Amino acid sequence: MFELLPGAGLRLPGRAGTLRFGTDEQTARWALATVADVRDGWVCGARWAFSAHYQGLTIDAHGDTTDPRGRHPDTPGLADISLTRHPFTHTGPSACPVVLRGIDLFGYPATEVSDALGEGLPPTLRISGNGLYFTAVSVHAEPAPAES
Repeated sequence: MFELLPGAGLRLPGRAGTLRFGTDEQTARWALATVADVRDGWVCGARWAFSAHYQGLTIDAHGDTTDPRGRHPDTPGLADISLTRHPFTHTGPSACPVVLRGIDLFGYPATEVSDALGEGLPPTLRISGNGLYFTAVSVHAEPAPAES
């Protein structure tokens, strides 16, 4: 089970620990490597990025972000974590729970999850889906910029 901790990061399955916002690349990479094979990635504006696959999920993380145009604040250390379901798992519950406030975001139809979560989600959280189930969630160290 993965547990989203807005403002803090992501608790990993078992006793693997927590990916904490603000940690350096090596610490974040090491934490995720205790549960999955970590691969290098790339994100525009980030000094480093990596991803891993775990039980039908892709976990992406990046950090040391900068924005030369000044639209978004620079964020040292781990800045963003995303979990996305693999496309072949979109028609039912996810094999691995992804939890926020005790609610499995990928385990039930999106309407049920939305009703259970209610209003007032943290501004650092983004969740999306294909209509029936949620398929992706991300949590940011700082409030995510407004979508335009």
